[in-house]
Amino acid sequence: MFCHQCEQTAKGQGCTKIGVCGKQPDVAALQDLLVHLLKGLSVAAVAADEGGLEADPSVDRFIMEAMFSTLTNVNFDPERFPPLIHQAAGLRDRLLDALRNAKCAVPQGAAVSLQPAQDLAELVEQGEACGIEQDPEPDEDIKSLKWTVIFGLKGIAAYADHARILGKTDPEVDRFVKRALAAATRSDMNLEDWIGMALKTGEANLKAMAALDDANTSAYGPPAPTMVPLGPKAGKAILVSGHDLKDLAMLLEQTAGKGINVYTHGEMLPCHGYPALNKHPHFHGHYGTAWQNQLKEFAAFPGAILMTTNCIQKPGKAYAGNIFTTGLVGWPGVEHISAEADGSKDFTPVIQRALELPGFAADEAKGSVMVGFAHDAVLSVADKVIEAVKAGAVRHFFLVAGCDGAKPGRNYYTEFVEKVPKDCIVLTLACGKFRFFDKDLGDIGGIPRLLDVGQCNDAYSAIRIATALAEAFECSVNDLPLSMVLSWYEQKAVAILLTLLHLGVKDIRLGPSLPAFLSPNVLDFLVKTFDIKPISTPDEDLKAILG
Repeated sequence: MFCHQCEQTAKGQGCTKIGVCGKQPDVAALQDLLVHLLKGLSVAAVAADEGGLEADPSVDRFIMEAMFSTLTNVNFDPERFPPLIHQAAGLRDRLLDALRNAKCAVPQGAAVSLQPAQDLAELVEQGEACGIEQDPEPDEDIKSLKWTVIFGLKGIAAYADHARILGKTDPEVDRFVKRALAAATRSDMNLEDWIGMALKTGEANLKAMAALDDANTSAYGPPAPTMVPLGPKAGKAILVSGHDLKDLAMLLEQTAGKGINVYTHGEMLPCHGYPALNKHPHFHGHYGTAWQNQLKEFAAFPGAILMTTNCIQKPGKAYAGNIFTTGLVGWPGVEHISAEADGSKDFTPVIQRALELPGFAADEAKGSVMVGFAHDAVLSVADKVIEAVKAGAVRHFFLVAGCDGAKPGRNYYTEFVEKVPKDCIVLTLACGKFRFFDKDLGDIGGIPRLLDVGQCNDAYSAIRIATALAEAFECSVNDLPLSMVLSWYEQKAVAILLTLLHLGVKDIRLGPSLPAFLSPNVLDFLVKTFDIKPISTPDEDLKAILG
């Protein structure tokens, strides 16, 4: 195997024996084969579109789901991939037949012609011939940008899938993903073409995040500032981790009146800010921190655990019988809750296990945190923020955001926030905030100095806030007293970074390490064009930013 799509990749180069995430070589090969066939499916879909054939919405839905399933920490179950692989080939061949019947030109190429084997071992062998190291592209920099785009597409697929589950789609995003995947099979694109494709990937991701923002707020209301307890409440318990709001909503409805308290974990914390979710009296509070701490935190949780979307790790023995997956998440041997044709799910197995387990024996007071500072909440007091800046009460804004992880160096973000001067405001989002989310930074004239914008999915809110402030001050985002200090881990962060570059945002500090898939020349281009910097030390970076 060879995989270097995430920040924790082995030796900062690539995982070659087993993924640091726990991904086995057979799963890596199956994912590579699936992506290869999705390229072929996209080639056929683009040809069908150009030939004037009627679009098939099931193709767009499948591509997003399948791409999302290859994102880091989503699906580790080798048995789940053969059906996806054969479905990709089946959809592709159906489009090719339609092209032939319509007397249209039929595309050729390895990704278009490869027929997947029936045997799992043979599928793995086929996948081993489709990985990054087998990419025939001879130019290191073009290859680097091509895979940067592919990883960005995985991030887009995650956001688009979340939105589609709630009934929101953007045809332009669907169209771009197919064209970008199809482009990955071409050999006639030069370096400038791929630079352009990378920036267009960022543009498409902005649209995907906008669709998701619309989906979440339409279904559950705009997030509002909400205090969330960190201590448990006596009684039976279910813990929900991941990102999916609809799964949480269905679980809350099905647990109503059953004497079970529902808790969030990881990036589900911001869900407490949505009025339609927070209305449930048994939606109690938050338990634990970021995804990489789940082995310890889940082992101590006295109830059932539901994993939605990505973030799962190999379950520990202490809770292996208490954990369930749903959606695209998978782990061998873990019970999976599938959706019905109408999207509904029956969480009875999760509920029954929660009732069997002891739950919390007593209430515990462990403080609380405030969530819900999405774009509507912040922009509703924008006049106060602007006045505070003009009056000198607020000197600078810092967006300290992104993914958390287990590798050394991430304590930088804790120290950075602790050392931010008291006349500055910190905005945060995604699970990177768990390095400092429970710190009391006080306020400036009633404006909290630590504003939780939401999940990584809510990066759109941060962009909306920044662009609105830029309009108010009649300047560009780069001229605002705003600095972005980001941590990255997986492919959704790649997509967000490409969005920021598409918007022309400069002077981003990125860590704890730089992506292994960026070639030296591509990295040099990003540094010179967008002034991207690796993080150094909190003291040095604060001095450089504030002077």
